[in-house]
Amino acid sequence: MNEPYRPEARRHARALCAGIAALGSLAVPSLAQTTAPRPWRNSPVGDPDFFPLAVWLQDPVNAPRYAEIGINTYVGLWQGPTEKQLQTLARHKMRVICELNEVGRRNLDNPIIIGWMHGDEPDNAQSMKDHWKNDADAANREWPGTRPQTLEQWGEWGPPVHPSKIVRDYEALRRRDPTRPVFLNLGMGVAWDGWIGRGIRTNKPEDYPEYVKGADLVSFDIYPAIETHSDIAGKLELVPYGVRRLRKWTDDRKIVWNCIEASRIGNVHRKPTPAEVRAEVWMSIVAGSRGIVYFAHQFKPTFVEASLLEDRALADGVRAVNARIRELAPVLNSPTVEGAVTAKADPADAPVDTLVKRRGGALFLFAALPRNRGARVSFAVPELAGRRVRAVSLDENRAFEIEDGRFDDDFEAYGIRLYRIGD
Repeated sequence: MNEPYRPEARRHARALCAGIAALGSLAVPSLAQTTAPRPWRNSPVGDPDFFPLAVWLQDPVNAPRYAEIGINTYVGLWQGPTEKQLQTLARHKMRVICELNEVGRRNLDNPIIIGWMHGDEPDNAQSMKDHWKNDADAANREWPGTRPQTLEQWGEWGPPVHPSKIVRDYEALRRRDPTRPVFLNLGMGVAWDGWIGRGIRTNKPEDYPEYVKGADLVSFDIYPAIETHSDIAGKLELVPYGVRRLRKWTDDRKIVWNCIEASRIGNVHRKPTPAEVRAEVWMSIVAGSRGIVYFAHQFKPTFVEASLLEDRALADGVRAVNARIRELAPVLNSPTVEGAVTAKADPADAPVDTLVKRRGGALFLFAALPRNRGARVSFAVPELAGRRVRAVSLDENRAFEIEDGRFDDDFEAYGIRLYRIGD
């Protein structure tokens, strides 16, 4: 598309600028997954057969190409929604979450629209020129007791949007249309307390339990495969860590989604591999994410909006991941079976995350090793004690027998296993 460099895209590009300060502890209590809340009348979110697989801020003209790799939702429309954008998405049967502008208000009965959204990353420092309109007094009133006080002292960047404004805007959206959920995407501060892009609110994670009150669908983004700061670079485990934090901050009462890096974004030296994308997606789902949003823009060395579609290896990898998720959507959306499986790793300090579902006569065990070293994992399924049961590792098409409810498997770094146990 021949469009200027986008403000929304610039916010993601800024996330590539390394911050300072230490990474917060990764210890977050485990949370039991709940079943989906009541479905919204004009949205499939929460329906048993629908697992959202989205792309961020893409041109509707590419909807059929995205559908071909398994995308079923757009999140965000550039300077939209416009009538033309909605018509294009409708023609290609692509759902969308977008802002409730004048065109949106005229399309409250349009089934293509499945949710409304806030502006992106309000938890990050906001432009004094664009957001605060060069009004230092407004910034000071919103965040009382903060410093600096004058426009010159604030400089280019003011404070984040205050959580209370997000809540007020959410309540206004709900009054306008209670039949669709409201989506809020937050920045990397969800998973990295030291992210300097939050300005005066760096190292203030206490803001997030307040932000999440302003949405039904709460998401965040962090892109460790392409990051260069030592606190983040290569630490894919930060992705599921952020998911768990959002679940904790929402008391597991709201639906958590998250964004996944699917391009080099601004890193001219490397991009995420298909294996890294798959690991991030499935680590997220095992941690409790119930919607995936792929970030497909490339900013350097040249700007390419639909970079994912131009990268055959990454597109094929995303297609395979999405196909498996769509196949398993009724399973993933079913209630979690608590206490059905235990997992222990060798070495003993290796973390093992599991998610267990039941569908028909089969038990589905989704397991992830969220660290950059391999381990051997021993699983125990007490209900299968005294029996011999056939199991399949789905993405490997590997079948094996489980004896007396126990089996071992080798996991590579950031390894993922999707087991179907029984028939």
